[in-house]
Amino acid sequence: MQIHVVSPGQTLYAIGRQYGIAPGFIARYNGLREPYRLAVGQALLILRPEQAVTVQTGDTLFSVAQAAGVSPLEILRMNPNLGGQARLFPGQARLFPGQVLVTRLEQNRTRPVEVNGYAYPYVNVPTLRGILPFASDLTPFTYGFTAQGTLVGMDDEPLIALARLYGVRPLMHLSTLTESGAFSAERAAQLFADPQAEQALIGNTVAQMLARGYGGVDVDFEFLGAALAESYASFVGRLRAAVNAAGGELIAALAPKVSATQPGVLYEGHDYAAIAANADAVLLMTYEWGYTYGPPMAVAPVASVRRVLDYAVTQIPPEKIFMGFPNYAYDWQLPFHAGETRAQLIGNEAAPLLAAETGAQIQFDEVSQTPYFNYTLSDGTVHEVWFEDARSSLAKFSLVEEYGFRGLGYWNFMRPFTANFSLLNYLYSILTPGA
Repeated sequence: MQIHVVSPGQTLYAIGRQYGIAPGFIARYNGLREPYRLAVGQALLILRPEQAVTVQTGDTLFSVAQAAGVSPLEILRMNPNLGGQARLFPGQARLFPGQVLVTRLEQNRTRPVEVNGYAYPYVNVPTLRGILPFASDLTPFTYGFTAQGTLVGMDDEPLIALARLYGVRPLMHLSTLTESGAFSAERAAQLFADPQAEQALIGNTVAQMLARGYGGVDVDFEFLGAALAESYASFVGRLRAAVNAAGGELIAALAPKVSATQPGVLYEGHDYAAIAANADAVLLMTYEWGYTYGPPMAVAPVASVRRVLDYAVTQIPPEKIFMGFPNYAYDWQLPFHAGETRAQLIGNEAAPLLAAETGAQIQFDEVSQTPYFNYTLSDGTVHEVWFEDARSSLAKFSLVEEYGFRGLGYWNFMRPFTANFSLLNYLYSILTPGA
């Protein structure tokens, strides 16, 4: 495995000759589409196929996998270009005579990991199909609840069915997100003050988990403040007991804290030690340093992520931790004006394509271990983009091994990021608890 940084004037074909690899394979593991426009400074993941076959008439995903002695999921991971085309139904994989499929790919796997990710019901289905071979869990977002403990549902059944096709475990997401789209501390306070409502919510959650066939619950109460911290940790424990009794697992999402006394309503409501003791696992939301209304900067600077991890492992057993990963990027118009500037959300694959289209040169910030670039539109407005690439992914993935974490939690599975997931597959064996 290597990571190549594009120099001025380089083409995909020249890079392929440099590494002795067909350009199509480089495109395959980086989500590139013809005409293969590259930006100066763009990072490309270089993976070497060790064995490949040419599809013959009548071949299916299953027959190719069987002949190669691997699982159909492995074929999909080694050939992310199949994406949404591949179907995990016997005899119905959309393969075409003449296609070249990799059946053995270089790997340097050190250990198994679990990979969780979130998706809204309106996710682009082909995008999600392309990601699910690399996933352990899929968490549709989100169930809310009323002050009386009644669930506010969503159309999650199509996502659950899709997850099962790929052997991915669906998890139910429960949050304090209200109809207005904001997390509500008031809704949580009402719940904790009313034992009947709390018990009703726990019962309704477990009933829905069982009815939908979820493998557990991911609970995510944010912006609670210090006054609700103890009540929330206790609620997590009671919910876990009921979920466990029904055969499920309880995961709790945690704000990215660096100390027990960190001020701020986002942080004060999450007692790391108490919540972790009352949950089966936790997700550290190690992203959003760069955010919609903030100044241009990396979404997940490695040094900032490390400070959270260093504190977390003093409070939580590492094997209980999923480290968060941001599968998104931000585009800011300059100059930045606090309270006025609103960054545009874009994808990590879309970012270098935007750089190529605008003639921008991608830079790499060594401190945050994150790429960025500036571009100018025809009207003279200047923009700054911070995103993730293979280099920043490698820097973050190495933390899972270093700290001994259980796995990764992606916000979210809504956008393609082929190089990231291909690198993940190179480094780790992806567990599929739903298989």
